[in-house]
Amino acid sequence: MNRANEPPATRRRRMLTGLVAIGMAALAGCESPPPSSPAPAAAKPAVMPASAVADRVVVVKSRHTLELLNHGRVLQAFPVSLGPHAKGPKRAAGDGRTPEGVYRIDGRTERTKYTRALHISYPNGADRARAQAENAEPGGGIYIHGVPRDYGPYDPPERFHDWTDGCIAVGNAAIVKIWNEVPDGTPIEILP
Repeated sequence: MNRANEPPATRRRRMLTGLVAIGMAALAGCESPPPSSPAPAAAKPAVMPASAVADRVVVVKSRHTLELLNHGRVLQAFPVSLGPHAKGPKRAAGDGRTPEGVYRIDGRTERTKYTRALHISYPNGADRARAQAENAEPGGGIYIHGVPRDYGPYDPPERFHDWTDGCIAVGNAAIVKIWNEVPDGTPIEILP
């Protein structure tokens, strides 16, 4: 049968099959998390009352989650990406690790390629002493930030891989929420 004379339903089916094949070929090149890093449990954000402001931030590196708390109650939780060497505390500049310990949000900027960024007060005195004892620089410039602006105002459905230089990355919609709900001076505890 000549394709020009085939029924419209057959033509649509062939076109749809072709589009599905092209889509699957395109997805085959997408990066996925390595098998050794399971996806975190889905973060279940609560509905945040308009008056609620976080009085504490907790990051659990092993679960790849960031939680905003108010008086011990979780207001919202977000999936995060960390440094590529996520296990263990940051020891030195350039080690690709995210710090562990208690710090503060001590500044913020919109002048970043990652949508918005809240600065974490790493290194603290203990971090500097440890680095000095190891004859190393402790590093710095650790932030909670979004993903590059080109991704738009969206959040990925889940953490896809650890890619930062030691920062804590969330989606772009999430960083706007965090920015609005976390005042400067808020403590942040980063747990293993």
